Amino acid sequence: MQKTEFDIAIVGGGIVGLASAFKLQSHFPNLNLVVFEKEKELAFHQTGRNSGVIHSGLYYKKGSLKAKNCVEGRKDLIEFAEHNNVEYDICGKIVVAINKEEEERLIQLKNNGEKNGLTGLQLLNPEELKKIEPNVEGVQALWVPESGIIDYKEVANKLAKKVKSINNSSEVITNCEVKNYNNSEIETSKGTFKANHIIFCGGLFADRLATKDKVKLNMQIVGFRGDYYELTEQAKSKVNNLIYPVPNPEFPFLGVHFTRMIGGKIECGPNAVFTFKREGYSKTDFNLKDTLQAFSFSGTWRLFINHWKFGLNEYKRAFSKSLFLKELQKMMPSLKIEDIVVGRSGVRAMALSNDGEVIDDFKIIKNKKNIHVLNAPSPAATACLAIGEQIMLEAKTHFNLK
Repeated sequence: MQKTEFDIAIVGGGIVGLASAFKLQSHFPNLNLVVFEKEKELAFHQTGRNSGVIHSGLYYKKGSLKAKNCVEGRKDLIEFAEHNNVEYDICGKIVVAINKEEEERLIQLKNNGEKNGLTGLQLLNPEELKKIEPNVEGVQALWVPESGIIDYKEVANKLAKKVKSINNSSEVITNCEVKNYNNSEIETSKGTFKANHIIFCGGLFADRLATKDKVKLNMQIVGFRGDYYELTEQAKSKVNNLIYPVPNPEFPFLGVHFTRMIGGKIECGPNAVFTFKREGYSKTDFNLKDTLQAFSFSGTWRLFINHWKFGLNEYKRAFSKSLFLKELQKMMPSLKIEDIVVGRSGVRAMALSNDGEVIDDFKIIKNKKNIHVLNAPSPAATACLAIGEQIMLEAKTHFNLK
């Protein structure tokens, strides 16, 4: 018979929810926890549909939660992977400048990375770049040896197993959508449960879960789909590891990049286009509620107005393989249209303020008896264990855990 009463419920079986459960269970082994995941498997959305990159902490502003959690979380993640037989590879990456303007930003990136505690960063001239990635063209590049790759879905599943192994009375329940909650009662698609406290790690639905918990928000989640291409078997030899462009600081995306995956695939992408369905992975997916909510929010329109040219170019690339290829050829001119085939897609939960500004850092708030993770942008997967630790500490104080 299904147990229905728990000390703490966690809504969301992505990597942040599961890392939070793991950290709570590790520090408080007698706590009875339950994780609710509405899909049939864990890590179904953002966790299982990202590039699988272990970020180093190169891009993030010194002193931000992103910078702190990425650097700390990367070390924790690697340690967890080693202890739990999760395959990973610290293969390093290169960031490529293709013109003089990007060269200047590349030097700023190096300085920023060093401020965040990264080691081994090295500026490369074109000849040195060719030794690492022979098919890449650039005026200068930055070697980032502490970046790597991992399968985050496997990490998520191992975290779930660890929770159960510490306390067999805790549960991770899939196919279980949370419909409503009031005080200690949680109504789900699998019946009613009771928990003294709830931690919400709802990703693409973080804002709706918070609103239902009567949190007054001055932000909203808007979904942006990212499409990937894959290199064909014959073209895989053109990429050794990770190849990134110098990001444009005006936009909250890293740009299309080449990523070697655990398992051997080479992905190219993603682009970034507004999606008409929060969990819509096809170009034609549409949900009326998601679309109306996005278009009735002032922040969405202000983002569109401020970045209309960028958005238009991204949409063109989404429907044109040749335009997507052209973007990839900026770093790899030898790449041909027959070298790439359509791959998978993911959707990023972007938190926007009312004035259309992207909320770029992690945002965790306390509300009555509960905790809400309102924003966990990249590098949340890399930083999952550091974020989980932070949530555990918040819960310890807010829930008065002993």
